[in-house]
Amino acid sequence: MKQMITARLQRYWDLRAAANFIGGGTGTGLVVASGLGWLLGLDVTIPLLAGLAFVGLGLSMVWLEIGKPWRALHVFFHPQTSWMTREGILAAPLMAAGAGFWWFDQPLLLAVAVFFAIGFVYCQARILRAAKAIPAWSHVRTVPLILMTAAAEGTGLFLVLGEPAPMMVSAALAMAIAREAAREAYRQALKRDRAPEGTLEWFVRPEVRVLQAMRWVSMVLLLVGAFGSGPAAMAGGLLAVLTGWGLKVIMVTKAAFNRGARVPRTPVRGRDSSRLVQPH
Repeated sequence: MKQMITARLQRYWDLRAAANFIGGGTGTGLVVASGLGWLLGLDVTIPLLAGLAFVGLGLSMVWLEIGKPWRALHVFFHPQTSWMTREGILAAPLMAAGAGFWWFDQPLLLAVAVFFAIGFVYCQARILRAAKAIPAWSHVRTVPLILMTAAAEGTGLFLVLGEPAPMMVSAALAMAIAREAAREAYRQALKRDRAPEGTLEWFVRPEVRVLQAMRWVSMVLLLVGAFGSGPAAMAGGLLAVLTGWGLKVIMVTKAAFNRGARVPRTPVRGRDSSRLVQPH
């Protein structure tokens, strides 16, 4: 008797769900990068406001994804068990602190915004981690991958919206390298733990190889930018953002196969099923 395994691509989360992780990751990454930029003496007004806007846009995608949008407030009812609830709860103080810093120019408020931004993106990572039926999401390596992707997107976009100062370019390069390391560890772990074949296939598809090549180009441009080339730094930062978005779209909508139903032994009509041999 053969073991029957049928892994299927999930159909519940689409591009709107991916947009939530894109907006939340890029937005919180920008808020944290703005905190670093402030410490470096840079003007962080536009990057910070853009970060808050990205977070708000991502949350609006969740609202659009809900089958009955008027029931959106129900997301706040289960903070003790739901990472999505925790994400939604952290959004309000994040927005308030960020807006407060922009209006009152109080550094403490920026620090508070950075704190809640880190908490927000961590909740997003744990939302995926909690989806036990989807190996591409529930793996322990998913959390550092989401966090490093947010950091790479945030520091990369800061170079486009803010000042590409050498220290900020170096930070963006470091985060891009860290993201690549986290992605490779994630890929190797899924392969080692025998993720569904449909998931593993996405690591060798042409479009994914193109994304990988673009990430390497991004790192080369950021390296050039670290030596004083502003245009190279901005181009590298933009590529870091776009490749991060592509990674999340694939991860959420394309590689998200379930574990499949396992039938350890198949009954045969007219025979005692208790005597059937278990497959090995």
